[in-house]
Amino acid sequence: MKTLAIDCATEGCSVALFEGDQPAVGEFRLLGRGHAEHLVPMIAQLPERGRADRICVSLGPGSFTGVRIGLAAARALGLAWKAEMLGYPTLALVASMARGDMGAQPVTVCMTGGHGEWFVQDFSADGMPEGPLESLRPEAAAARQCHALTAGTQAESLVAAKGSGTALPLWPDARRLSQLPAALLTPALAPLYGRAPDARLPGAPA
Repeated sequence: MKTLAIDCATEGCSVALFEGDQPAVGEFRLLGRGHAEHLVPMIAQLPERGRADRICVSLGPGSFTGVRIGLAAARALGLAWKAEMLGYPTLALVASMARGDMGAQPVTVCMTGGHGEWFVQDFSADGMPEGPLESLRPEAAAARQCHALTAGTQAESLVAAKGSGTALPLWPDARRLSQLPAALLTPALAPLYGRAPDARLPGAPA
């Protein structure tokens, strides 16, 4: 089975093609902006233009725009190829990457959020979430209990604010999807924005 992985929920944009147990073929670019212009050409450069039996895409949290771009591309290709479509949480992939780099141990993932907040979540040594995703101001994130190892785009900032711990700066990379626990893949392709939307319908609860 061939699997196409797509991750453009953060400043990073990455794609990968897996075939069985073979190492992934893919690319990672740290873009900041411009995911819509880069994503499809990156997929097209993969073997057989990335055609796969299964597509796995990041659900977020991260950039609202990036999450939507990745999901739109996955849905379009999935319909065209009649491929199975699955999603995964961004922070869970980062936690799995940290375990691959530092060995099986608990890890706190800290990523850039919206409006100056950070997305924070704890994971056990087997890569599974220990609690819910939180969107916190930096001072609140620094005050919470965290694991000794912190990974993610804001790992260095969180460790510096706490004054202790080990920081592992990481951006999610689709080429390392195979490290993610299979139990965290879901057929429900609903975006994980990680915080409430800024705009609300009239009469909606605050």
